[in-house]
Order: sequence, then structure tokens, then C-alpha cells
Amino acid sequence: MNLVNHVPVMLLESLECLNIRPDGCYVDCTFGRGGHTTEILKRLNTEGRVVAIDRDPDAIDFGRETFTDSRLCLQHARFSELEAIAKDRGIHGSIDGVLVDLGVSSPQLDSPTRGFSFQSDGPLDMRMDPSQGLSAAQWLSQASEPDIVSCLRDFGEERHAKKIARYIVEDRETQAIETTSQLAALVKRAVPKANRQRIHPATRTFQALRILVNEELQEVSALLAQALRVINLGARVVVIAFHSLEDRIVKRFFRDTCANQHDASANQFKLPFRKPLRPAEEEQSQNSRARSARLRVIERTA
Repeated sequence: MNLVNHVPVMLLESLECLNIRPDGCYVDCTFGRGGHTTEILKRLNTEGRVVAIDRDPDAIDFGRETFTDSRLCLQHARFSELEAIAKDRGIHGSIDGVLVDLGVSSPQLDSPTRGFSFQSDGPLDMRMDPSQGLSAAQWLSQASEPDIVSCLRDFGEERHAKKIARYIVEDRETQAIETTSQLAALVKRAVPKANRQRIHPATRTFQALRILVNEELQEVSALLAQALRVINLGARVVVIAFHSLEDRIVKRFFRDTCANQHDASANQFKLPFRKPLRPAEEEQSQNSRARSARLRVIERTA
């Protein structure tokens, strides 16, 4: 197997939180470039197994070209299909740990053809799986102004949502908004210079569109409910979130799950840590993408 160069955020912390058993069965719901999967496999014996899921076909192609370990099963799917995958593979109820890294992968951000970033020009796509659904450009071409405002406010927490939406609707009347540089320049025109923060003015708009196009928040909610149903006694679900919207969903779901266990015969869960774990200061200083990371854990105890 070739070396996997990308090191995921909070790698050691996430592995420690999984409490990996050498003969266990683990699911990496966000395979990416295999950083987590590689380290999990190192900790397993010949009886251990990893099922790695990713909705990005490029990630799955990379995995099939790079990994030859027979203990690894790659699955091209949304992670909201976890329960169906577990049933199909005969591991429902016997999974010893589920790991979810909700960050956009570096290859996705760094590839201009994917349209996730405004750092370089490319098609305004943003789909995790380019074969499914509308691209960001297609959605913007037909969305109403109120819908665009709602997207930017709800998913990007953008204060200037109304003005940006108005600019989008006005501009698309004369020219389709089809590239990342077009949209970034438009947002920069719309946001007053006096109100600009440290981050690029288009950051929140790009985040909002990516979340909408990929139905990211719905995916997280669906995954969490399924993860608790597929795991074994003593197993843990470990989730790393990178922005407040996703982290809030994880926090509330874990909290409510542990607070609503009234039936003594029902599965019981606990939170090993009252507060989320954060990256070490050294990692935050070396990797700016780590600064917003929050790691939360829930464990099945009965």
C-alpha cells in the first residue's frame, strides 16, 4: 500500500476515543484519502475489519487504487446509508466503533474542478458526488431570491444575505454565475468593506451553498440515529465537526439520547466526556483547518 500523506485533524484523539479492539469491526464513515482508515487497520489483527464509506467517487477510486488490505471494504455511498450497508454486510449490531470526520477533505478543497474553494478559479459545482443532484451553479440559476437569502442565513450565518442574494439575482439576468471566481467577486462587491472580517467575504456564502447542495445537515442527523442502532455493546460513535451548525446537531443528539433513556430494558448510552475535545495548541498552530474542530463521543453501555 502506498503511503497516505494526508494527516486528518485530531487523528490520535479520534483513535484513542474509539477504544480499538484488535479483532473489532469499525466503520469509517468519511474515508477521504484513508488517513483514519490506515491507522485503524494498523491497530487490528487478522480478524479485524474496516468498512470505509465515502460519497465522493474520487475518494473511492483512490482507495481501490491505493489499498490492497483484505480487511478493508470500501463502499461508495452517502453515510446516511449506514444502516442499510451494515445490514447488507451482516454487521448490523456488531460494529465496535463508528468514526465520522465532517470536514471537507483537502483534495476536494485543493481541486479547482470541484468548485469547493474560491482560492482558484473553477466550475461552481460543490457536489461531493458530481453524479448526483444539482450543482451550486445550477441551484443559483433557478432559486428564488428569498430561498437564496434563507440558504445564506441558515447555513452560512451570513449577515449580508439579503444584499448578496439581490446581487446574485441581478447578475444572473445578464450572465450565468458558473465559476467560483465569479461568485467570489460578486460577494466581495456586495459586502461593504467596513464590515469585512479576517476571513474572505465569500467564505460564508461558499459554506452555505456547499451545505445546501450536499444536504449536509440532513445527512448528519440521519447518520447519528442510525449509528446508535448498528453498534455493539461497549462501542463508541466518534464525531469530529468543524462548524457550529453540525456540532450543534451532534451535541444535542448525544445529549438528548443520554437524557431520554427511561426504559431500563432499552439500550443505554453515556457521554465519556462532558465537553467536546479540542485539537492540541501545536496542531492548531500548524494547521489552520484544525482550529474550529470539535470532537464528541457517545458510548453504548447496555
